[in-house]
Amino acid sequence: MPILRDLIFWLSTKKAFTNPIARTGMRLGFAKRFIAGETMEDGLRAAAELNAAGRLVIMNRLGEFVSDRREAEEVCASYCQMLQEISRRKVNGSISIKPTQLGLTFAPEFCRELTLRVVRQAGALSNFVEVDMESSETVDATVELFEAVRRQHENIGLAVQSYLYRSEKDLLRLKALHPKIRLVKGAYREPASVAYPKKRQVDENYVKLMRMLFGNGFWPAIATHDEKMINLAKQIVREQPGLDARWEFQMIYGVGRPLQEKLVREGYRLRIYVPYGTEWLPYFMRRLSERPANMWFVAKSILTGG
Repeated sequence: MPILRDLIFWLSTKKAFTNPIARTGMRLGFAKRFIAGETMEDGLRAAAELNAAGRLVIMNRLGEFVSDRREAEEVCASYCQMLQEISRRKVNGSISIKPTQLGLTFAPEFCRELTLRVVRQAGALSNFVEVDMESSETVDATVELFEAVRRQHENIGLAVQSYLYRSEKDLLRLKALHPKIRLVKGAYREPASVAYPKKRQVDENYVKLMRMLFGNGFWPAIATHDEKMINLAKQIVREQPGLDARWEFQMIYGVGRPLQEKLVREGYRLRIYVPYGTEWLPYFMRRLSERPANMWFVAKSILTGG
């Protein structure tokens, strides 16, 4: 499996491989397995359907590593519009933002200004903003951004990746803020110098970090489709009465639907990450790398025209 995952990451850098996917993914429908669509309306429609099925949502406009202020401003405006539409349509959900979409890599102070703008808009609408964690070279700046905004506003949370060696120290650093933390395993291709190379190690660290979240006044969002981790979270909650009742499970749009249904039936809070947008290819490739079996599904769709 690691070999296949590495192969998909390598292929994702080759236009001969990615161009047919980008060109046909929405038209043939296979990209919609993980992505609600290319427009905000698509995302809102999917969110409403998930709400009707008993799930909360967290909406995200796809895109990474914006390179100029004009584009970052446009992304910021779209997030503010998204919050307004969520409120107007009474969608039971929040939003998640990617800092590199708001200029983190080329203008950190400008990124902070735009992030504050989104968080203030969310606050005015009694809503919440989560900050996605991206590749390892952006983690320092992302944690600093989060800290700065969280000291001014409580309606902001952060994703933390268990495959990074540094994540335990990051949680200890953030502990005093008692923030919402979305605990994920991590989906980017990272070198062994910064990330655990073996799945067993990533899982072990996930367990360790999960216990930290439940035991230190955080607001945990356990973001996983791994039933072992889900069952452990349930066990921890049973053993520790009085935990923050806002804790929740989170899952990805289009993945693990039977498990989603089971958690809802059992009465757990479940929030689904609903991505949309035209810049969907990098996200889609990361989803493929997690489940290489889907490569055949994509290849068959392209070769047969659906």
